[in-house]
Amino acid sequence: MSYENIILDRSERVAKITLNRPKALNALNSALIFELNAALDDLEADHAISVIVLTGNEKAFAAGADIKEMQTKSFIEAYSGDFIGPWERVTRCRKPVIAAVAGYALGGGCELAMMCDFIIAAENAKFGQPEITLGVIPGAGGTQRLTRAVGKSKAMEMILSGRMIGAEEAERANLVSRVVPVDELIEETMKVAERIAHLSQPIVAMAKSAINTAFETALAEGVRYERASFYATFATEDQKEGMAAFIAKREPSFDNK
Repeated sequence: MSYENIILDRSERVAKITLNRPKALNALNSALIFELNAALDDLEADHAISVIVLTGNEKAFAAGADIKEMQTKSFIEAYSGDFIGPWERVTRCRKPVIAAVAGYALGGGCELAMMCDFIIAAENAKFGQPEITLGVIPGAGGTQRLTRAVGKSKAMEMILSGRMIGAEEAERANLVSRVVPVDELIEETMKVAERIAHLSQPIVAMAKSAINTAFETALAEGVRYERASFYATFATEDQKEGMAAFIAKREPSFDNK
């Protein structure tokens, strides 16, 4: 399909989705989310693509949900229409999704970035959940994912006051994996994506699932899940190849089997 609110680029094994509503600072509306989800469906089904990068522009990853679209909604319209529910599609991707964030990632934009598997931030990135200043609270996981990422105290302060934090503070708080110069953001993110894309994709999927389980279960249950997944890797050809390559002191050649 053709897209108006996103730009989809494919390289050898990595796809890049760029949010493309620059005049609205990439504010998230229903049309954009529909196109994003359609692109994710397409990329999940494309066996040539192993990793997905989600980004915006230098001014904004996404400055929030589109307030003009939300302002007139009633409770029954939001509830019955499952408003924001479709945003969760990112969290169901089996393939790794990396957020490359420059500029503003606020409200829904911050929540969308947190739905990705990890965030690489440019030095000018700003993160925040300012919904309280609009008379609402985060609705796309902000109170949940932000708290798990940065802890109760900082999440409480940010959400109750609406305060934004910069990239360096976000890195210290474990919200982002690392910070890079603005003009190197896409290049550095693509390097990480390409490195992951050249590994065994079934094993990458197992590792991703095990890490996500750590956030959803108790420690003992999570360790059991990890152990079972670890044992399962020994049923793959890639495990044999990876260990044989290590012993032979050569680069492995994974076939995703």
